[in-house]
Amino acid sequence: MAEELSFPTGIGTSDADHIRLLGQDLAADLMGKVGFGELAFWLVAGRRPSPGETRVFEAVLVALADHGFTPTAIAARVTYASAPEALQGALAAGLLGGGSRFLGVTEDCGKFLAAVLHELSPRPESDADWDAVALEAVRSQRAAGRFVPGLGHPVHKVQDPRTPVLIAIAEEEGLRGPHLRLFEAVGRVHPAVLGRTLPLNGAGVCGAALADLGLPVEMLRGFALLARAAGLLGHLAEERRTNLGLEIYKTVDRNAKYTPVTD
Repeated sequence: MAEELSFPTGIGTSDADHIRLLGQDLAADLMGKVGFGELAFWLVAGRRPSPGETRVFEAVLVALADHGFTPTAIAARVTYASAPEALQGALAAGLLGGGSRFLGVTEDCGKFLAAVLHELSPRPESDADWDAVALEAVRSQRAAGRFVPGLGHPVHKVQDPRTPVLIAIAEEEGLRGPHLRLFEAVGRVHPAVLGRTLPLNGAGVCGAALADLGLPVEMLRGFALLARAAGLLGHLAEERRTNLGLEIYKTVDRNAKYTPVTD
């Protein structure tokens, strides 16, 4: 007898009459009863989030949904202008631009904070103790010639408006955990090391908040991309009306100047 094939999954299956997702009947148990943000958390974490966790998680998704004419948005618009029959290509073009300078900071910051916390036992309790840990972490980053993820922003030079709001929401829900505490401490102590004051950026605080929710830090960029997909879809809907992508192309093309490459 041939061996029966088996492909185990905890995500979902379907047959002629039913769709199962996370052990639930999709049509009967989830549709109209579970929000998309709650479902996204559940799919990755393998557990249903509490109402407070859902609030913090969805606040992160909102914070990362759009930031104006970033390279990711421009890439999506210009791609759509070139191939309007391929919406998926335009959306993918924008998502592929999510990296170390845009969107990727969420994961980079979460990994940085998690690595520092991994070495701590016991965890600090007072702000002064957190500051001491953060000071050593910032010094180590600088000594290694690395940036501190989550510090600074190309637009928000004094304060990223998302940062205090997300910290406040986490505090209200009892979810201001060690990653956020450490990130806040980095914000307090880094001027003593760097010689200047930089804001804690929104992508970084999102990474800290997601890590405090217990989500795997290696997947935090995925949540940033999930959020930005909604923003990019909005840009593409607007692009259908305005054809701004073509104007961007024309502006660059008409102002291109040949400059010989010299040694």
